[in-house]
Amino acid sequence: MKPKLLLHICCGPCSTEVIRRLQADYEVVGFFYNPNIHPEEEYHKRLMEVQRISALWRVLVDVGPYDHERFIEVGRGLEREPEGGSRCLACYRLRLDEAARRAAENGCTHLATTLTIAPMKKAAAIHPIAREAAARHGLVFVEEDWKKHDGFKHSIELSRDLGLYRQNYCGCEFSHH
Repeated sequence: MKPKLLLHICCGPCSTEVIRRLQADYEVVGFFYNPNIHPEEEYHKRLMEVQRISALWRVLVDVGPYDHERFIEVGRGLEREPEGGSRCLACYRLRLDEAARRAAENGCTHLATTLTIAPMKKAAAIHPIAREAAARHGLVFVEEDWKKHDGFKHSIELSRDLGLYRQNYCGCEFSHH
């Protein structure tokens, strides 16, 4: 029996290659929790694509609350920070803490995130935050930089094949897109 892993999913396109790679070794349960996405219509577009992947690939996906006010609170005072700076770290912490909490609640033993597949997202910044969140909830963090071995390229190809909507920014209204 495969260990149960909760995969924090930022969007459908990023989830494709990561799910494909993880399914060999884990029972993957997705978790869409992204209160950073703005405007709300963009959030729903991304959620819809994750739900399409869920249905097509028969991967259960849990959906967290769209609590944009919580994201705004976490980022207060950091609005002008550069991309990849302390605002992004606070956002990763918010999402990965909630993912780890939900993973433990759902009987998962492992945690992973799709965040490191994106070229702009640095695994060296994300991994320590995810490791801490996982440890606090008694989980093992699966530490992968998914962009390696052409992961991002494969996610684009899979997204194109599936006809998925691909956004052109992280979702945050403070990002420079």
